[in-house]
Amino acid sequence: MKLKCKIYAFVLPLLLAAAACNTGQKDAKQQARPSEEDVYTCSMHPQIREHHPGNCPICGMTLVKMNVAPAVTAANNIQLETLLKPTDEFVVASLPVTTAQQKNTTTRVRAYGAIEYDTRAAGTISARISGRIEKMYVRYRYQAVEKGQKIMDIYSPELLTAQENLLFLLKNDAGNASFIQAATERLSLLGMSKEQVQQVIHAGKPLYTVGIYSNYSGHVHDAGMTHDGVQTGGMNAAAPVTQELSLKEGMYIQKGQTILMIMNHHRVWAALQIFTNDQSLVKTGNAVRLIPETDTASVIDGHIDFIEPFFRNNSKTLTARVYFDNMAMLPIGSHVSADIYADKQHSLWLPQTAVLSLGMNNVAFMKRDGGFIAHRITTGIRSGNDIQVLSGLGEKDTVAVNAQYFIDSESFIKPSSK
Repeated sequence: MKLKCKIYAFVLPLLLAAAACNTGQKDAKQQARPSEEDVYTCSMHPQIREHHPGNCPICGMTLVKMNVAPAVTAANNIQLETLLKPTDEFVVASLPVTTAQQKNTTTRVRAYGAIEYDTRAAGTISARISGRIEKMYVRYRYQAVEKGQKIMDIYSPELLTAQENLLFLLKNDAGNASFIQAATERLSLLGMSKEQVQQVIHAGKPLYTVGIYSNYSGHVHDAGMTHDGVQTGGMNAAAPVTQELSLKEGMYIQKGQTILMIMNHHRVWAALQIFTNDQSLVKTGNAVRLIPETDTASVIDGHIDFIEPFFRNNSKTLTARVYFDNMAMLPIGSHVSADIYADKQHSLWLPQTAVLSLGMNNVAFMKRDGGFIAHRITTGIRSGNDIQVLSGLGEKDTVAVNAQYFIDSESFIKPSSK
């Protein structure tokens, strides 16, 4: 009996130690065994998902373990009645937000237009006498001429008679200075230059044809034509550059008739079209930066010189003129884009991305508990990336930075003004 007790006393600790060792090995094996919740994926092929380590069946790379956080629903802190609201009234989302800022902003108005002749620099060559065109020295529209260049030779019976009267006085009554002076002045009034009068006196015989010279430098336009090629008289309509003038040799002209128009390419204006939303902002004197379409590197700085008090051709855009010297010889009719820097506006401003246009209404998505609600606002002008908020928001109201994220084509949108 004593022997059995001694054996039990010796064997029992050994059995307990063996059992403890076996339990430890089982725990270690369980710890080493991958959990069914562990997920392994390939960094090159993320669609591969395995619950054990290994290699990617596509590329052979070693799978890496993903750190999978316990699934947490976004609705943990949202009441059930909130989640049950219609999606066209309330959107559950977590997006960046912003607030309207009260600030002074220099409004920049974008406008487009074209380069036109400055009609203030237009010169007209008119007939001071009636007569017949004997020779033309300009042949087509837009031909360049310089000041003092001969335009045509004309024969006029009236001018011939006036010359003969002067020569008669010089020959038969040379001492009558007053009559001779009056006859000389009459020739000047009929269009003869002092040099031509002196030529008649020295030669002692009249000039049967008298030259008509240009008093302006520029380009020739047909008689009765405006600067943009629209016919205002009874002559030809707009024509290609090389078309002949309507005046021809052998034609008769009448006293007072406009023979030609000379337009100066160096004196132009940019006619900018101002859209309806911007017309209240643009004022005479606003600074302007012009960028020609034909030479985007040539930037022209100027200011609004004149705003036409009417709509052109039944258009709904106002035309603002910017006068400048066309030293770069930009083509007439070429297009320009312009930035007009209007007066500063003190108001609430939001990023344009925070405002969504619904046609007749503009909305911003205002932050509420757990989500956003479409809120109707009234907007004004746009300047750069900002839009003016006239009503509907305060400085403390928080709205989504990008309203486009809330577009839902099937359940869209009932804005609220509260």
